Amino acid sequence: MTVKLIRGGTIVTATDTYQADILIRDGIIEAIGLQLEEDGAEVVDASGHYVFPGGVDPHTHLDMPFGGTVTIDDFESGTIAAAYGGTTTIVDFCLTTKGEPLQSALDTWHAKAEGKAVIDYGFHLMISEINDEVLAELPAVIDNEGVTSFKVFMAYKNVLQADDGTLYRTLLTAKELGALVMVHAENGDVIDYLVKQALEQNQTDPIYHALTRPPELEGEATGRAVRLTALADSQLYVVHVTCAAAVEQIAEARNQGLEIWGETCPQYLVLDQTDLERPNFEGAKYVWSPPLREAWNQEVLWNALKNGQLQTVGSDQCSFNFKGQKELGRGDFSKIPNGGPIIEDRFSLLFSEGVRKNRITINQFVDIISTRSSKLFGLFPRKGTIAVGSDADIVLFDPNVERVLSAETHHMKVDYSAFEGMKVTGEPVSVLSRGEFIIRNKQFVGTVGSGRYIKRNKYGTTDNDHAAKVMINS
Repeated sequence: MTVKLIRGGTIVTATDTYQADILIRDGIIEAIGLQLEEDGAEVVDASGHYVFPGGVDPHTHLDMPFGGTVTIDDFESGTIAAAYGGTTTIVDFCLTTKGEPLQSALDTWHAKAEGKAVIDYGFHLMISEINDEVLAELPAVIDNEGVTSFKVFMAYKNVLQADDGTLYRTLLTAKELGALVMVHAENGDVIDYLVKQALEQNQTDPIYHALTRPPELEGEATGRAVRLTALADSQLYVVHVTCAAAVEQIAEARNQGLEIWGETCPQYLVLDQTDLERPNFEGAKYVWSPPLREAWNQEVLWNALKNGQLQTVGSDQCSFNFKGQKELGRGDFSKIPNGGPIIEDRFSLLFSEGVRKNRITINQFVDIISTRSSKLFGLFPRKGTIAVGSDADIVLFDPNVERVLSAETHHMKVDYSAFEGMKVTGEPVSVLSRGEFIIRNKQFVGTVGSGRYIKRNKYGTTDNDHAAKVMINS
């Protein structure tokens, strides 16, 4: 039995900011109060630090095949980097193959993570087709595997893209079974035409990745997905929103009372389309989908986070080395593997650029980086907050330290940083997962393989066991 007492810090949740001590026993928060005492407890001094709930990253791609290669960061290096960055839970995307059982895809993803992850994790499940076999499998996927979110791609024609009928039937099924449908919202058919047109005109540089995926096509697809959701009377989560055209569709739908949720990512908040114009093929480092937009969209996204039109920030972690992987697209931008290394910097970037620059409050920061994703994806109150009965996933955060982001100091395997040279204020110092240090004084002290698979609850419900503990003990 391990007992820890975190003393002297400022606890911050999505709703409150206050000074208190935290007593942890066997990985669970047992008590919160002033001047707590416990004989034999390990005392952790949090003076001068914020005490945040561990980050919940709702959008990662670890050990994922794409474009003839595989992401360089797997569940070991990716979750270690996440922990350094203050994230203690991720939900990764499990890709499926048409004609193969969903369970076989889940088995593959379990094998990727087992014995490697250092933080807790769950899976979203890609839906590429809807037929009698898939429909028959979905109840077991939800009830036995605890996979309660399904992703549908509206882009990547002839690779991942599903048709509107598949999206609509997925929405109907999700409503019936208590799942949340996620969409990658871009018009893949038109993008496919524009890409072919650009290549025919010998427009091959990385910037054409952005120019062939204009914001109008993200806005159109977002609006289409919203309207299909309304028709199905279902619920929708739009991943990696990049631009005003998509925000407007989500905001309008929410104003009408629809259950539409929106996520953006750090890269869209701090980088812009000009990064794809970097010389010597360096722009390939910034190729992901949807692409970076013109810089004016950044304030639209920040304002949407502040006013609640967007609710979460995921990393969309999907890292490929510049050398040997991104270089596959030299002479043809359409062959550049899509994705970037974001998982380690998500937490600090949102604090530095959001809280420190008064774009969002510190309580909004916690909600955006942790609590809201936990609620939407069936993890709350086990994850996403600091409360009696919750898992002791805790970040001790120094809000004043200044540092520079760089590939030389990050902990991912990938050979570049998307934020190279960017100055940030604030850094996770120590990180606990279920009451055990995985990062202590900026050093990894965790155990590879200690991360657990989390079966998640259905959309709109809570973790009843943990909720009961919170009710009883609070």
